[in-house]
Amino acid sequence: MKALVTGASSGIGYNIARYLSDIGYELIVVARRKDCLENLKRECSTKVEIIVLDLSIEDNVYKLYSLVKNKKIDMLVNNAGVGSFGKFDCTSISSDIFMINLNITTLHILTKLFLKDMKKRNSGYILNVGSLAGFCPGPLMSTYYATKSYVVRLTQAISYELKKEKSKVVISVLCPGPVNTHFNDTLGISFGKFTLSSNYVAKYAIMKCLKGRVVIVPGIINKIVRLCNKIIPDIIIMKINYIIQLSKRGNG
Repeated sequence: MKALVTGASSGIGYNIARYLSDIGYELIVVARRKDCLENLKRECSTKVEIIVLDLSIEDNVYKLYSLVKNKKIDMLVNNAGVGSFGKFDCTSISSDIFMINLNITTLHILTKLFLKDMKKRNSGYILNVGSLAGFCPGPLMSTYYATKSYVVRLTQAISYELKKEKSKVVISVLCPGPVNTHFNDTLGISFGKFTLSSNYVAKYAIMKCLKGRVVIVPGIINKIVRLCNKIIPDIIIMKINYIIQLSKRGNG
């Protein structure tokens, strides 16, 4: 068995790769930081191939596919992604476009290309990494929330298509809440005691994906939050999210 994991240099992607190795998957890991991927390789018990690419560049996404398309990928993990914090008119257009390219365009292209291959074989798993943010609007992180909504809805729709076709290919979306990763440090935010470990989230995600779960929400609190998103009007959710975002940064 072979798995391709993007954004594998740290956090959830790093731990997903390690866990997949633990359960017998050979790995192809992709990220921009070669040193981190080499550290990951040393921690894995199965064969690991390292590919250093910036997947925010569309040509590199197709390059990645051409490099691995003949290696029979049994599981694709679309984990590469970034976020940003700030009022919509204050964040830079370049950072927004970088985020949209990585969080949406890259995931979309890889999902489509590998799904076609998996459908021909009638086997395979795709795990897209979304977020609880994908279920609601998010003032002060508006673009990030919007990109994760795309990931959630795209995955749900594809899963339904596969179900109607009686395909054995499985596609899932992981929707964690706060996770203790480098992602939070990059944004300069803190979730305190409400964070889950990336190791726990990674194992939970893979186990549920292999069982065919479409929407994967780890942690009891996160499950409650998702339920609240279903029953509470968006205007109230936005007010709550705005207050939460301010409290994480301590400023507006």
